[in-house]
Amino acid sequence: MDGIDVRNLEKQYQVFRKREGVWASLRSLVTRQYTTIRAVKGVSFRIEPGEMVAFLGPNGAGKTTTLKLLAGLIYPTAGTATVLGHVPWKREIAYRRRFALVMGQKNQLWWDLPAQESFRLHKEIYRLEADVFERRLAELTELLEVKKLVGQPVRELSLGERMRMELIAALLHSPDVLLLDEPTIGLDVVSQRKVQDFLKHYQAEQNLTVLLTSHYMKDVQALCQRAVVINEGEIKHDGPLADIVDRFSTFKVIDLLFAGDQRPQGLERFGEVFDDQFPRAKLKVPRQHVPEILTGLLSNYSLEDVGVQDRPLEEVIAELFTSTRADAEDASGPTGDDGRSDPAGARR
Repeated sequence: MDGIDVRNLEKQYQVFRKREGVWASLRSLVTRQYTTIRAVKGVSFRIEPGEMVAFLGPNGAGKTTTLKLLAGLIYPTAGTATVLGHVPWKREIAYRRRFALVMGQKNQLWWDLPAQESFRLHKEIYRLEADVFERRLAELTELLEVKKLVGQPVRELSLGERMRMELIAALLHSPDVLLLDEPTIGLDVVSQRKVQDFLKHYQAEQNLTVLLTSHYMKDVQALCQRAVVINEGEIKHDGPLADIVDRFSTFKVIDLLFAGDQRPQGLERFGEVFDDQFPRAKLKVPRQHVPEILTGLLSNYSLEDVGVQDRPLEEVIAELFTSTRADAEDASGPTGDDGRSDPAGARR
């Protein structure tokens, strides 16, 4: 079966809880207390071949844990998953030749050597023919505009240049599935744009299946039509990216430009005024009441321009994460289950 198919996937850790005080520490040598961390809680989704999907969630939501499970780096507590018809944690060589994992905060290149030496190592690992390797390397270095930098030690490259080298290393063996974990983290705007443009072009050209995590919504909006939103280890949304605003945002923003030089009075009766810089003002209004509020504003004020906008995607998602976490804490109290992806000292 092609694509990525995840069914009721769970991952739990047991983390040693150290107690305070000398006597408590001594007792813990005999009797140790553990806290169960449920990093992933029964997650299910499917990604079709050639689809690029955003995998969104706050820090500690279980995104990286899920990617590690799909890469076969860790074993699940329960549930099943197949990627390209393979069970990832069986770590079959046939599967490892067909996927790549790029983590924005992890390096796979040798720090003190030129990137081209790491590329040659990948050539041997994946047993690439010399002509195939040279052709792929020339194509990728040209697309990512780093042809002149491959002979330079990795430690001398900028962060954006290193990330582009990491992408080359991941794609040299022409994987069918690419797992991207924060690929533009810490990059400047120019480097972000270059990585975005490359990924969009390459994915479309190669029909690559991509699962992308990012806290940078410009990445997500530039690359993905669909989003899977995870929080507290559970999926909260799986569908078109555009539906997130419609589903989770309770209000719209009305942007007003007033005519004349007299400041309007009584705006607060139409909605929440949150940006009042005469002759402009912005109101937050309930989505379902926009038509009648617009009618009231046009009847009561002289306006040169009026606009109705959805809230920015990052604001809606941030509010979703915050409200979900608050609901969970209200329901169960602070349990210590913070959904960390790979806590130190965990028992698997």
